[in-house]
Amino acid sequence: LHQFSDTGSRKEHVKITSESKPGFLERLSETSGGMLMGLVTFLLAFYLLFTNEGRALRTAKSLDEGLSLVVPLDSIHSVSQQNEGRLVHLVGALSTSKPLFDPSYGLSIQAVKLKRNVEMYQWVEYEESKEYEENGETKKETKYSYNTEWKSEVVNSRNFDREIGHKNPSAMAVESFTAVSPNVQVGSFVLSKGLVDKIDDFKQLSLSHLEDPHADVTRGGDYFYHSDNPRRPEVGDLRVSFFYAGLSGDDPYLGPAEQVTVVARQRGDQLVPYHTKSGDVLQILYPGDLTVEEVFQKEHQGNTMKTWALRGMGWLAMFVGISLMTRIFYTLVDWFPVVRDLVNIGLKAFAFCVASSLSLLTISVGWLFYRPLWALLIGLLSVVPIVVAKSRVPPKKQQ
Repeated sequence: LHQFSDTGSRKEHVKITSESKPGFLERLSETSGGMLMGLVTFLLAFYLLFTNEGRALRTAKSLDEGLSLVVPLDSIHSVSQQNEGRLVHLVGALSTSKPLFDPSYGLSIQAVKLKRNVEMYQWVEYEESKEYEENGETKKETKYSYNTEWKSEVVNSRNFDREIGHKNPSAMAVESFTAVSPNVQVGSFVLSKGLVDKIDDFKQLSLSHLEDPHADVTRGGDYFYHSDNPRRPEVGDLRVSFFYAGLSGDDPYLGPAEQVTVVARQRGDQLVPYHTKSGDVLQILYPGDLTVEEVFQKEHQGNTMKTWALRGMGWLAMFVGISLMTRIFYTLVDWFPVVRDLVNIGLKAFAFCVASSLSLLTISVGWLFYRPLWALLIGLLSVVPIVVAKSRVPPKKQQ
């Protein structure tokens, strides 16, 4: 069933589908599949939580080791042999041998990276759906709406519910790309690929001082438009913008070359990864002028944030896994609304408590090899959610 709204260009329509309510056995088989998925998620959560603790402690030990060994360089313009193989700290301006350029648009810049970003004006489909019951059937009402937007990726209109009137081109006539300078230096030192990869603070390039490159391309603001009328683009029109990272020469419009702080191993005139005794790799780059202490403090903060993010993901995976595995109890009673709602609340509380306890227990086992006392404390803490849950259950009446 289709209903078309009268919005002039008909960019919206509603579709209603109906299906009979699944039977008990059908729901049970769906729940069984969910239980298997739950078990896999549950086991993955254990792996994630356990390995994350080892990784976090190894990284922290490597950073402490690095801080105790690092040598600040007196000069970045001469390579001292006595620092060969050592972990060094230096601050200086980025430099590259020749500018990066895009001949198609007559644009060049002295920088570490130049990114051409191409967007196409395309149809985008949005859907909103709601389910309701009518005459013993489950009905689903889906509202499809279509809008035209600038998108960096090609939107495949063949997957639309209604492609007629909303057809997109299958490819872009101009490609996006990122050019990277082959030789990046700080003073006399050449940066490794890993250090160059860390220069990714992209800024949009102003095109105000540039001419229109071709007759069929017009500049509007900081975009080049492949369009007859950039103010009223049509589906298939393109717009191109440019971004740069790591300014490596003094530019009359953009200012002086960017300063960076590097901590890495000196190998000849190259700065390469440093392998610590703890089994980690140190090659650090930050924009700006930072002291050794500031660099390692930032790294420790980054490690802490990553550790907590992965702990959160591990707990969530465990909660979802337990919820899926216990879903069968809900399916068994879902004919009785009051019982069903009570069971649902009980299962959520059970999943929350067990996930919290098992997560803390897994974390404590991860710490056992490194810091046994902390492991014991976290292990004791893991009992708290279950004790709290038990105290909520009313005691049985005396006979």
